[in-house]
Parts: sequence; C-alpha cells; structure tokens
Amino acid sequence: MEYDERLALFRQTRLNPFDRGEEDGPEPGKTPPQHEKLNSLKMFCSEVYAEARPELLSGSRTHNSDRTMDLGLAEDHFSRPVGSFVASDIGKLKQAIEECKKLILELPEHSERQKDTVVKLIHLRLKLQELKDPEEDEPNLRILLEHRFSKEKSKSVKQTCDKCSAIIWGLIQTWYTCTGCYYRCHSKCMNLITKPCVRSKVSHQSEYELSICPEIGLDRQDYRCAECRTPISLRGVPSEARQCDYTGQYYCSTCHWNDTAIVPARVIHNWEFEPRKVCRSSLRYLALMMSRPVLKLKEINPLLFNFVEELVEIRKLRQDILQMKPYFITCKEAMEARLLLQLQDRQHFVENDDMYSLQDLIDISSGRLSGSLTEIHTTFAKHIKLDCERCQAKGFVCELCKEGDILFPFDSHTSVCQDCSAVFHRDCYYDNSTTCPRCARMTERKQDEVSHVKDA
Repeated sequence: MEYDERLALFRQTRLNPFDRGEEDGPEPGKTPPQHEKLNSLKMFCSEVYAEARPELLSGSRTHNSDRTMDLGLAEDHFSRPVGSFVASDIGKLKQAIEECKKLILELPEHSERQKDTVVKLIHLRLKLQELKDPEEDEPNLRILLEHRFSKEKSKSVKQTCDKCSAIIWGLIQTWYTCTGCYYRCHSKCMNLITKPCVRSKVSHQSEYELSICPEIGLDRQDYRCAECRTPISLRGVPSEARQCDYTGQYYCSTCHWNDTAIVPARVIHNWEFEPRKVCRSSLRYLALMMSRPVLKLKEINPLLFNFVEELVEIRKLRQDILQMKPYFITCKEAMEARLLLQLQDRQHFVENDDMYSLQDLIDISSGRLSGSLTEIHTTFAKHIKLDCERCQAKGFVCELCKEGDILFPFDSHTSVCQDCSAVFHRDCYYDNSTTCPRCARMTERKQDEVSHVKDA
C-alpha cells in the first residue's frame, strides 16, 4: 500500500490509536471494540514516525517556512523530562494535542505539512502519557492486599485494566499483573484497588457456594455494588446493577463485565453446564478452583449417580486404579516406568475415589475423561497381567472353585472379600453360603496360637 493510499485511509477513518486512552473508557460492561483498520493505521503512524524521527531528534530545522507548524508553543516536547513537571506543562501538552488534531483536519490531503503534523501529534501523545505514567520509578514487584503484582514487559495492547475497564496500551503505559489471581491493572490504578487477592481465599477457604444463585436483594446491599460499594440500581441510574449467578449479589458495570462461567451449584444439583454471567472476582475464583478436588458428590448429591451413567463408569475406573496402586508401589519396573505419573494432572485419582473437581465433571459431561481414563486403565492392567512377572505372581486363585485363570481385584468378573481382600469369581462368591475360606483359615490360626499360649 503506497503512502498516499494510507494517508487517504487515515483521513477517511480519522482514527488515531493513541487517542483511546483513559479519557474514553469502553462501554460499561463490555470489552472495548477492535476496529478492523486499527492495524493498518498503527503501521502507517509507525512508518511516518520512523521517517521523521532522525530529523526530529537531531534538532535540525531544514524545513522551509510553509512546513513549520505554528502551534503557539516554544517548548521542546520531544526531549526527556528533567526534574518534575508541574500541572501547567501537562495542560500545555493537552492544548498542543488539541491544536494538532484540528490542524490535521484542516490541512490539505497528501501534503507534507499534514505528514509532519501527524508526527508531532504522536510525539505529543507519547510525552503526555510519559508524564502521567512514568516508568522509570516503577518497581518490578509490588505487594498490595495480598496481591503480588509483577511489572509486565509485554507491549501487547489487547489487555484491559480490571480496575478502570480501560485498555492497557503496553507501548506507552506501565501495567502490572498479580501472579496469584492474574488481576491486571495500570500502575496508576493500583492505589485504588480494594479487593484482596482471590488466591488467598482459595488457599484458606477451598470450597464452593453450593446454593444456586443465592440472591439476597439490592435492599440488603443498600443499593450498592457488593465489591466497590458504588451506588447501583436495576434502572441503570446512577449505574446498572448486574447480578452474579455464582454469589447471587449485584455489582456495578466496573466489577461485572458480563463474563460467563460454569457455576458449580448448577452442575451438582442440575447437571447443567451452560455458562452463566458472573462478576470479575467470581470469574477469577472459579478459574483458580477449577482443578481442585473439593466436591464430594456422594455426600452433596448421591442421587446424581442414579441419573448420570458416565459418573458410575468413572467411579468404577477410579476404584480399579486404586486397587492397582499397591502393585505399582511395590514393583521396581513400574516405579522406573513412572506409570502413576500418567495421572499427575489428576493426583486425587490415585488417592481416593469420591472427590471430584469441577474440571472432572466438565470432562465427564463432554466424554473426554472417560476416553483418557479408560486408556490409562488399560495400560495399567496390561503391565500387571501381561508385562510384569512380579505383578502376575501377586494374583489370586479362586479358592471356592479352584479353577480358571489368575484373578486380580480389578477384574470385572471378580469379587473381593472385605475382611481379608481375597479375590474370587463373582458367581462363586455369591453362590457360596459359607464364610470366606481365607478368613476361616486365619481365624483358626489365631485360635491355635491362643491355645498354645495357654498351654505354655
């Protein structure tokens, strides 16, 4: 694209990406829109800046009088600031910016003077932002309300400040991200933060709200945002009240961006996975809690297993894996092959069979967990029954019929004695009316030992 075409495109859209600062925030509750021609305009401004920069920095004044921009200011706005700037300097910069914007619209198209004015406007914008948000004095790490804010070095412009809802222009603004809850904000917004880090709540109170949208009403909130205490109402005056489906409380448009998330209470009670609108703090909390196994389904809603067949299948696979675990921790080959590490992303699967994370339930509903867990189950069983002689030697023979192959407690056609863990064919075990042969031998042995002690 030639320079004239780019300049014409600039004239048509009249959009300067540096004009979208903190003064013009996004529409309440929505992420600022991405214009289709923004990248082309940014490239145009960058090339114009690059072409003019050597002449501007060298201080040479080779332009003739008709290209001189008479903005009524004698200050050099391109040099770095020395000492502290007073409010009048910022005011003069704003005045110069406004005059530049007017002059760009008035100058003839494709003229050299208009090109120089665009360069001047870019420089003034950068200088104004530097005065408002100085980067040199900002520390790399700041701790506030249990947040651990780390200064970001990325120049991405696609982030949005969680405090003021404005775009973070990484090229000219300093911004921080909390390493715990991933809260993002401008450097200038940090002192306005009132919400503690969600990570601390996850660490000290790892549990979900299990009531579906527990609404208490705006009157109980004194018609104020549950987080920042801004006055709100359902009529949108002075600010729109938005309900969080997770907490049931109402929030302002700054604290509630209409983000959506799967609500645990609806999953457990209704087996419903439709994302609902939640506030920003709930969104971060649910994201951090997603993989934590804190849901004991057989206590919260035991009837769920009667209606969701996939849950029954997953529970059986988990029970089998727990029965395979003793074979692996006593097998040298299994330890060297690190077989149990195949479940490192779901460590609770090798510790119990009744605790679930929200991510587990989502994967069960989609069918992903059933496929992956069945594959792991097959690999484990193959090692014990076929590949490893040491594990095969730990199998059982049915003492009731004394026929058939070697049995293992995780086989589908077997039953395990709850007292001595002996393994039998399922049909033999339930058809046998007597007690377990192994339990009978153990009882008889104990009685013999007691009688020998008495005789002695």
